[in-house]
Amino acid sequence: MLLLIPGPVRTHPETRAAMAADIAPWDNDFRPVYASVRERVRAVAGGVEGEHATLPLQGCGHFILEAALRTFVPAGAKVLVPTNGAYGTRAARLVREAGRRVVALPGPDTRPVTSAEVASALEHDAEIGHVLMVHHETGSGIVNDPAAIGAAVRAAGRRLIMDSVSAFGALPFSMAEHPECDAVVFTSGKCLEGMPGIGFAVARVDRVLECEGNAGSWSFDLHDVYTHALRSGWGSFRFTPPAQALRAFSVALDLYGREGGQKARLARYTENARVLYDGVLGLGLRPYLERRHQGPVIVTVHQPQHPAFALQRFVDELKARGVLISNFSCTEAPSFRVGCIGAVTPAEMRGAVAAMGEALEAMGVRERVAA
Repeated sequence: MLLLIPGPVRTHPETRAAMAADIAPWDNDFRPVYASVRERVRAVAGGVEGEHATLPLQGCGHFILEAALRTFVPAGAKVLVPTNGAYGTRAARLVREAGRRVVALPGPDTRPVTSAEVASALEHDAEIGHVLMVHHETGSGIVNDPAAIGAAVRAAGRRLIMDSVSAFGALPFSMAEHPECDAVVFTSGKCLEGMPGIGFAVARVDRVLECEGNAGSWSFDLHDVYTHALRSGWGSFRFTPPAQALRAFSVALDLYGREGGQKARLARYTENARVLYDGVLGLGLRPYLERRHQGPVIVTVHQPQHPAFALQRFVDELKARGVLISNFSCTEAPSFRVGCIGAVTPAEMRGAVAAMGEALEAMGVRERVAA
C-alpha cells in the first residue's frame, strides 16, 4: 500500500525492521541509542551544544505542543496565534485549554500569514508575550515563513514557539538563527520518516531554566524533562517510552543522513509535490493553493462538484488500487489532501496520479473542476 497521508508516513523497510525487538528502555545497551537520538535531533534543528537541548515526550504533536505552551508561557499570559488553517485553530484551542489567553490572528487558509500582520498585532497589544506559529499548515499545505515571522517577533522583543510538526527535517529551520524562539516542536512520524509515537522539543536551555513551575502538569513539563536528564543522564526517559519506536527512529535518522539530510529530503518532497500538482491539473482538478503558496508536504485539491463524487468512495476506490489518502477535509472549502512525504518517490507519485484518474472514472466523475 502506498501511504500518502501527512503522518504517520510510509517508512523504509530498515526502519520497520528495527521495531522487531523486545527492548528494556532503562537497559545500559539502549541508553546510548536514546542519548544519540537527542544529539542528532538537536543537530538537525541547528541547535548548539550547551545552548539547546532535545526534550522528548511520549505521544503526538498536540502533546509536545501543549508541553511547550505550558512550560514557556505563564498561566494567564497572552499568546498570539495566526489561524490561517485548521492546525492554527487547534493550536489556539490548546492555548485556551492550558489556561493561557489567545489572541487570534485570522487569515484565509489559502496564503501564508505575513510578517507585517504579526508585527501589527504585536504593536497593538503590549501584553502579548509569545507568538505560536504553525510552520506548515497540514490542512491546506501553506508554509508560514519562520524567517520573516521570527524577525518580526525578535524586533518586537517577544518570544516564539514554532510548531513544526509536519515540516521539521524537510523545511529549513535553525534554532541558532532564531534567538527569539523558545522551542521548535515536531514528531517522529512525519518528515524524518520514523514510526509515530514520540514528540520532540528542541529548546533554549536558558529559557527552560527560567520556566520552572509554569507547566501546572508533571507529564507536560519540559523543565522536568530537562532536570531529569541532568540527574539521570541523557539516555534516560522519565516514564516508560515507546522504546521500539525510539530504536526505529535512530535508524530513520541514519537513513536521513544517508540521503543527504534536510536539503536532499526537501528536494525529493518538492519533486513529489510538483508531480502531484501537475498531475491533478492534468486530471481536470483544481489544487486548493496557488502554485506560489504550495508547500512540499501535501497537495490539497478541491473536491469535484459532481453529484457522483463522494470523498469516502474516492478514498475507497484509491485504496483498491493500492493508494491510501486521508478520508476527511480540513479546509474551508471541501477538499481532499494527498501527502508527498515519507519513503515515496516521484515515480510512485506518478502512479498515484494515474490511480486517481482511474478512481474518478470508476465513479463516473468526468466533469471535475470545482467552481
